[in-house]
Amino acid sequence: MPQHVRPSPAPAAGPPPALPGPAPRPPTMTPSPAPVPHPPRRIVFLARRDLGNPAAGGSEILVDRLATGLTALGHQVTLVCGGPVARHDYRAVSAGGDAAHFLRAPHALSRRAGPCDLLVEVCNGMPYLAPLWHPGPTLCLVNHVHTDLWRLRYPPPAGRLGARLERWALASAHRRGLVVAVSGSTAAALLRLGVAQDRIRVVHNGVERPPALLPEAPEPLFVAMGRLVEYKRVDLLLRLWERVRPVTGGRLVIVGDGPERPRLQALAGPGVTFAGRVDEAGKHRLLCAAWLLLHPSLVEGWGLVVTEAAVRETPTLGFDVPGLRDSVDHGRTGLLASGDSAFAAAWCALALSRERRAALGRAARLRAERFPWSGTVRGFGAVAAEACRMAAPAPYGR
Repeated sequence: MPQHVRPSPAPAAGPPPALPGPAPRPPTMTPSPAPVPHPPRRIVFLARRDLGNPAAGGSEILVDRLATGLTALGHQVTLVCGGPVARHDYRAVSAGGDAAHFLRAPHALSRRAGPCDLLVEVCNGMPYLAPLWHPGPTLCLVNHVHTDLWRLRYPPPAGRLGARLERWALASAHRRGLVVAVSGSTAAALLRLGVAQDRIRVVHNGVERPPALLPEAPEPLFVAMGRLVEYKRVDLLLRLWERVRPVTGGRLVIVGDGPERPRLQALAGPGVTFAGRVDEAGKHRLLCAAWLLLHPSLVEGWGLVVTEAAVRETPTLGFDVPGLRDSVDHGRTGLLASGDSAFAAAWCALALSRERRAALGRAARLRAERFPWSGTVRGFGAVAAEACRMAAPAPYGR
C-alpha cells in the first residue's frame, strides 16, 4: 500500500483488523490515530448487482458481507441494484435492468429506499455519480480500477469514453468524499487516476472460517474459480494446460459461468472439466481437494477466491498483477509468475512437490485467518462513521 495512503481508521471498540503480512510491492504505512466515530444508522448501498444475480462475483460477495454484518450491528441497511434480487437479512431493491438501473437509481433511492444517513456508491467501472444528485453524505467503494478493462472489452471510442468517465467520477465527482479501496494495489491505482491521497481508505476483504478440512485429492487436481469473462484469462490457462498436462497429468476443473464459457469449452483439451456454478458445499470440497488454485487473471482488486482457498490450505499460483500482489504473499503462501513460461514452470514444479505445496498451504491458512469478515465490517463501519462526520456541518461559532 502506498505510504501516503491512510488506512481505514480503527473502530471505537476493539482492536482494528490485522493488516496483511509483508507484501512484495507496497511500502509500510503508519496508522493514524482513531477518531471518535459518528455511526450512520441508515445506510444504502448502490451497486450494479445483488448476490442473487447469476452474474454475481467478488464485488457482490463483499457488499453482501458488509450489509449483513452492518445489519447485525444494528444498522438499517438497504441495497439498491439492477437485475434480480434474493432474500437477505437486509432489504434489497431492484431498480430495473442491468443497464437501465443506472438511470433509474436516483428515483429508486428516493421512492423505494427512503432517506438515509449514508449512501455507499459501489463503483465497478460504470459510475452512478451519486455526489452530483444525492444531497447527503456519500462514500465510494472501489474493488479495482477498470482503466485497462474498458479498452479490452469495448472498441476504441467506447473504451476511451468509459475510461475517462471512470477517471472523472473517481477523481472529481467524489473529490469531497472518502473512497474505500479493498487493497493497496487498488489504492495505488486510485492515486494514479488523481484521487486525493487523503481521501483514500483501505479495508481488506475477509474470509469465513470453513468447515472441517478435507484431504487433498490423491491424483493431480487443479482448480480455477471465477466468472468466465475476458480479463480472467481462462483461455490462457487452457493453452498452458496443454504444456503442463504431459508433465503432471491429472485434471483441470474450471468453476464458474459467464459469457466466455462457450468459447472456452471449444478451446478446452483433454482433462478439462467445466463445473459451472457450485454451491458453498461444492466449493469447499473442490478447494480442499485441489492441489493448486490457478488464478490467471489480468487484474483483481483482491481476489476473494485466493483467500477462500488459502484458509483451506490450498496455495495459489497466479500472475504478478494488481490485487494478487496483495492476497498472495509470493514465495510464502503461493507463487506469482512474471510471464506465461514462468507460470507453466511453477505449475509443474509445485505439482511435483507435495512438501512444497503443503508448506505454502500451511502458511496461506495462517495468513488468511487474519482476515475475518468481522474485521472487514468493523473497518468499513469506522470509515462510514468518518464519512458522515466529514459531511456534518461545523458546530455554530467555529
